[in-house]
Amino acid sequence: MTLQEARLCGLLLQEHFGEVVEKVGTHLLRSGAQNLRTIVHETGTPLDLVKKSLCVLMQHGACGFSAGRRGGPGGPVQEYQASGERVLRVLRYPRYIYTAKTLYGDTGELVVEELLQRGHMTMSATVKAVADRLTLNMEEGKSMEYGEVTEAFSKLVETHFLQRCPPVSEKTPATPSSNQSGGGGGAAPAGPGGPAAAAASTAPPTPESFPDCYKVPPVRLVGRGKRRRSSDDGGGDGEQRNGKKARVETEAHGDEGIYWQVNFERFHLHFRDQAIISAVASKLDQTSSEIVRTMLRMSEVTTPPAAVCTQALSANEIFRSLPPNYSISRAILDQYLTLLVDDPMEFVGKSGDSGGGMYVVNLHRALSNLARATLESVVQERFGSRSARIFRLLLRKRHLEQKQVEDFAMIPAKEAKDMLYTLLSENLVQLQEIPKTPDHAPSRTFYLYTVNQLSTARMLLQHCYKTVANLIDRRLFETKENKRLLEKSQRIEAILASLQASGADDEQLQEVKEMITAPEEQQLEALRHHINKLDSTENQVDETIFLLESYVNSTATASR
Repeated sequence: MTLQEARLCGLLLQEHFGEVVEKVGTHLLRSGAQNLRTIVHETGTPLDLVKKSLCVLMQHGACGFSAGRRGGPGGPVQEYQASGERVLRVLRYPRYIYTAKTLYGDTGELVVEELLQRGHMTMSATVKAVADRLTLNMEEGKSMEYGEVTEAFSKLVETHFLQRCPPVSEKTPATPSSNQSGGGGGAAPAGPGGPAAAAASTAPPTPESFPDCYKVPPVRLVGRGKRRRSSDDGGGDGEQRNGKKARVETEAHGDEGIYWQVNFERFHLHFRDQAIISAVASKLDQTSSEIVRTMLRMSEVTTPPAAVCTQALSANEIFRSLPPNYSISRAILDQYLTLLVDDPMEFVGKSGDSGGGMYVVNLHRALSNLARATLESVVQERFGSRSARIFRLLLRKRHLEQKQVEDFAMIPAKEAKDMLYTLLSENLVQLQEIPKTPDHAPSRTFYLYTVNQLSTARMLLQHCYKTVANLIDRRLFETKENKRLLEKSQRIEAILASLQASGADDEQLQEVKEMITAPEEQQLEALRHHINKLDSTENQVDETIFLLESYVNSTATASR
């Protein structure tokens, strides 16, 4: 793990789970696998807090454990190891939630949000929590049926956006904190029965290795969501109601010990497909993108996640699977497929002539072209259109001498030389020496400029990590500087909500609102605008991170 990735992981852990979890998590990321005693000693953190921090990390799948190589008379010592890749997924939580909302509405959005916030939960607990939240936002007298939430949950499982946590074998040692609540930094507590151990496996379950990964158990849930009263949190009768509620929730629902988590890889495949479809739509037209969308949808079940291209599909199958509203003839479809195959971007390839022609979507080639377009865009924004022209020329021609760059790019020699040296100093362009003689004499050596797309993408990826870390730092600084004003605003909003619930008149409400002066209101508005801008920039940079990560991973898979 690089320094930029470790820094970003530390900021994400601190923001979402608190300082203690951040201290333990970053220590494990930098030091590798360690046992409990070593973690306590090297971090200087009390044993109880270290146990709770490990419990929180395992609850969210960011830490695993295994039997160490050395052990005493009682057997091998457990060693804990953090997953930096899993911590970085926290940055993409808003995108996962928004995608679930787009595909499955508010119910699907809240199901994914609950599972992301708590790491993993049973289906019955998730359905109850989501139904209660939906009921709270409904009109008085209306409530959400458990059955509707269960249906949305089942659809998410059916499309593999949710999956079961892998079972822990009996030989696997239990975590030292599996029977404790997950504390520290406001993280969700571990569920009953020690589900933290269920998330300890660092390898994500797959249908091949775990047959029941996407099997929904028969859950016995009948009823509606309940509104949480403010008096439930107080003493007296509220304590009796809480006690009664706790007893009711211990009832068996048929899914005890079966925990569910978000399948990040499935979301990533969806993001990849959407990026390819959008690129085809912007390069060609909407009909072409709909044909590519149909091909991706038809092959999403049969194509392995790391495949270089999709399974071959015949033109007849594609024609039958097109949406009904695209009433194009078979001849027009053949013309579109020919256009896609002949396009220089090569998003679609032809693999045979049977069945009217066999076609595939070149996933690796598509990601490579999208990454190339991203690199060209970065060069153009930072160094101007002429430098982008040189960069694009080197990507296409591979190796060129300085005189050839000047001639092909049609740029004066002095300007081309300055631009090449600027790109070279930023490591966006490399210089390769090819000597004619063994003495490497400059007069008898060719100097060729080239662009290594993979290494440039990796370098830009590190810049993106640094950018996101700086954005989070800035947001935390802005929040800290205006802490007093934000707390005052939250107190006033709470008072207003309480008065509105009790039926106060407009005069009382206006009096409370005037507790914030006009300058303070302007300052709050400016702060909200600034924070929203930082959040939006974070999401945009994460889109670039996802594209570059997908390209780097795809290249590693294709080269095997």
